[in-house]
Amino acid sequence: MGLEIGSVMEGRVTGIAKFGAFVALPGGKSGLVHISEVANSYVSDVHEHVQVGQTVKVRVLSVSDDGKINLSLKRALEDAEAPQPRPAARRPEPVRPAPVPQYAGAAVRREADGPSSNQDFEDRLKKFMQDSDSRIADNRLYADHRSRNRRR
Repeated sequence: MGLEIGSVMEGRVTGIAKFGAFVALPGGKSGLVHISEVANSYVSDVHEHVQVGQTVKVRVLSVSDDGKINLSLKRALEDAEAPQPRPAARRPEPVRPAPVPQYAGAAVRREADGPSSNQDFEDRLKKFMQDSDSRIADNRLYADHRSRNRRR
């Protein structure tokens, strides 16, 4: 069996490096499985996935002019574990409230609010403005204090 790009074959792991694993192929040739082609998940250490002497199935990704062979473990497994296509699951439609006319409740709200609710709003606004002014004054005082200490 020749080394054709895309062919799947068995090989034996002969060495492991930080960047991948070396695999001996039939016919006396060897290739490299790069760390990015070891598994579908993140691989921090190749030793967690393969051991020296282990027999693995690999897919030939490329063969360069100078004889270097790039291999993949994860692409060889994809063929063996190809999942059967499942029917697309339908999402349930979200429940939406009935549309409310834009100005339907405005007149009703104005009548219900009356003068007392308007006064309540004014009181809350006045309190908010006082708190806001107080916080701004505190921030200015703090900033002035810090800038004086830097000049020394």
